[in-house]
Amino acid sequence: MINRIVVGAHYGLKDWIAQRATAVIMAVYSVLIAAVLLVVRPSTFEAWQGVFANGVIKFLTFLFFVSLFYHAWIGVRDIWMDYVKPTGLRLTLHVVTIAALVGYTAWAAAILWRL
Repeated sequence: MINRIVVGAHYGLKDWIAQRATAVIMAVYSVLIAAVLLVVRPSTFEAWQGVFANGVIKFLTFLFFVSLFYHAWIGVRDIWMDYVKPTGLRLTLHVVTIAALVGYTAWAAAILWRL
């Protein structure tokens, strides 16, 4: 019998659940937005702007992007941890990845609320 102390990292369960949850959010959003676009059939810029002017669509779209970026963070972080052994380089890649994903999130918010 192996006697392990389960503390700290929780052996990846939290990240595994988070990645599955974000995938479900993205899948549900994709189906919903496809249905909306099939009904509305926007063909002009103004029509597209009208679809995303709706507060619920803006919120769901932002939730999609936050889920996408968090999903990406978990995957890329695991790649850096598994394959980049020098600690300084791995830390630098983590910081660059976080900065990019936070920047993408702010950019998505700026685009959605500028409409």
